[in-house]
Amino acid sequence: MQNVPRSLPNILITGTPGVGKSTICKMLSERTKFSWREVSKLAEEYNCLDEFDPVYQCPILNDDKILDVMEGMMTKGGNIVDYHGSEFFPERWFDGVFVIRTNNTVLFDRLTERGYSEKKLEDNIQCEIFEVLLEEAQNSYKPEIVMELQNDTQEQLIANVDTIIAWIEKWKEENL
Repeated sequence: MQNVPRSLPNILITGTPGVGKSTICKMLSERTKFSWREVSKLAEEYNCLDEFDPVYQCPILNDDKILDVMEGMMTKGGNIVDYHGSEFFPERWFDGVFVIRTNNTVLFDRLTERGYSEKKLEDNIQCEIFEVLLEEAQNSYKPEIVMELQNDTQEQLIANVDTIIAWIEKWKEENL
C-alpha cells in the first residue's frame, strides 16, 4: 500500500489489556461512524491465530496473516484499530496513535474481574507500571502522532473520547 491521501484518518487505540481501549473504540465508532477494527476479533474471523499459549491461556496472533487481512481495510481511512500492541503495524497506516493508560489499582480490579490468571495479571500490571506499550508506540511512530490518555474514571473516559473526536476534526481541517 502506498501513501494514498485519505479523506478520513486512521487511528490506533493501544494500551495494556484492561485500560479501556474497547470502551473508547466503541464510543468513538458510534459517534464518528468510523470502522472499529478489533484486531483480536479479526484474527479469529480470518484464522490469523497460531498455537495456544498455555502460560497466558490465549492463542498467539500471526502478525503476517493479520497484516495481510487488514491491508485493504486501511487504504481509505476512517478506521479505529483496537489492539494491545502497536510495533508490528506499518507506520503508514496511522495518522494518530492513542495510548490509553490507567492507574494500577484500577487495572488490577478490571483484570481480576476478567478472571486473569495470577501470572497474566502480574505481567499486565508490570507492563503498565513500566510503560511498555507507551514506549512501544513512541518507538514505532513519529512522536507528533503519539498521544497518551489517562483513563481511570468515567469522566476521563468521556473526556478521552471528546479529545480524540476533536483531534479527528482538526485532522480533517488540516488534510482536506
